[in-house]
Amino acid sequence: MARHARQPGEPDEDGRRGRTATEPASRAAPGQERGPSHRWWVLGVIGLAQLMVVLDATIVNIALPSAQQDLGFTDGNRQWIVTAYALAFGSLLLLGGRIADLVGRRVVFLTGLVGFAVASAIGGAAPSFEILVLARALQGMFGALLAPAALSLLTTTFTVPKERAKAFGIYGAIAGAGGAVGLLLGGVLTEYLNWRWCLYVNLLFAFVAFVGGLRLLTAGAPVNRPKLDIPGTVLVSAGLFCIVFGFSNAETHPWSSVQTWGFLLAGAVLLAAFAWWQTRAEHPLLPMRVVLDRDRGASFLAMFISGAGMFGVFLFLTYYLQKSLFYSPVSTGLAFLPMVAVMIVTSVTTTNVLVPRFGAKPIVPLGMGIAAAAMMWLTALNLNSSYLAHVLPPLLCLGLGLGMVFATAMNLATAGVGARDAGVASAMVNTSQQVGGSIGTALLNTLATSAATNYLVGRKPTPAAVAQAQLESYATAYWWSAGFFAVGLLVTVILYRRGAPHPHLVEETEAARA
Repeated sequence: MARHARQPGEPDEDGRRGRTATEPASRAAPGQERGPSHRWWVLGVIGLAQLMVVLDATIVNIALPSAQQDLGFTDGNRQWIVTAYALAFGSLLLLGGRIADLVGRRVVFLTGLVGFAVASAIGGAAPSFEILVLARALQGMFGALLAPAALSLLTTTFTVPKERAKAFGIYGAIAGAGGAVGLLLGGVLTEYLNWRWCLYVNLLFAFVAFVGGLRLLTAGAPVNRPKLDIPGTVLVSAGLFCIVFGFSNAETHPWSSVQTWGFLLAGAVLLAAFAWWQTRAEHPLLPMRVVLDRDRGASFLAMFISGAGMFGVFLFLTYYLQKSLFYSPVSTGLAFLPMVAVMIVTSVTTTNVLVPRFGAKPIVPLGMGIAAAAMMWLTALNLNSSYLAHVLPPLLCLGLGLGMVFATAMNLATAGVGARDAGVASAMVNTSQQVGGSIGTALLNTLATSAATNYLVGRKPTPAAVAQAQLESYATAYWWSAGFFAVGLLVTVILYRRGAPHPHLVEETEAARA
């Protein structure tokens, strides 16, 4: 049944009073704390939780060789340490976002922190490969609760446009830089302690975030909570599982294998069925009003494409620094820090200064173009390249481009979403980045491996030839990543609206349309 347009002062579905376009947007929303100064402490708590989830996707990569030697699992099974996390996290994110809308974001946030910490403790103490894989899957499951709850808390806490821009600038930098921080932290912990501390360290993150969340976040859930869409949940969770699993299999099976294309086809069919069902469900898991807005749709695609390119560069540039330039794990992590610094500064500047003035249309496509240029620049690296002259400049360029993309896309992907949909909209942001990263990593790894194999055809596998083959594989990955970002440039320049966004008017507009 269509709803009438909500009048100023009339309660909405969440029991809050509406406001006109001229009324201040500073009224507290669900999850917003009492005092102005507390908001920034809440941002610290949310940012710490998000950092824990994001860096966990890469921190374990550095620890894998040590874990493999300690637990004695094979090279073929090694991928499951990473894949188990990606499968659970990617396939359950939308469900986690809707649970946050149903139960309450504070409760889900704190539950996710506790569950993630317990899973990390199990993984750190794992006596066998099977227990470690189980722990990683549990981490992914609780991460799927935690990540959308964190972003939706940020969305409902910061409602004043200027404050929201600052908050999303910082949050976007954390989300974008978490992978690099994970590489550095993983290197330090593995080199100076042991691989198990790459999992144990999450207990410290979770404890600080839990205490902060318990003290600062206010309890509560929407008064008229949406019901859970069981068929939609099953369809999208199974579809995302098949997509992530299919692309993960592509790293160890040929594309012609049924274990690769079969799962990808099944995933596509299930996701198509999910999209069809969402147009007919009485209480859809992902309401079409969330995804059909042009700016939101462009933002979801921007996160998907940049996730595919970003995770690829972290993986292959890490290999290059360690295997071609013989950097230690700690030195490799430190090499990424200037890029992280540029990303943070760019994210905050972009959301506070550029987007309010010019809108997303020139900013995100420009960031995509700069990132594409950085990836092409990286193709020139060779065995004699130095860090200051050859590695650092394209890394700084990449940090500039990604900083323009992430914070802007995250802000507009959740701007103007009603409080009852904040969780699922936030989950779509994380889903886009996670699935994009899974697809990008699998594709780039397959293409890079083929390039190395093709280079060695007809050549003796001397150390020099093998080293050059590795360079060919990295360059291939960089070129394809540049192609991803170029596609992102075209997509975002077409989809984003012109002009500065007005997120505080969107919820009223949607209510009027309904």
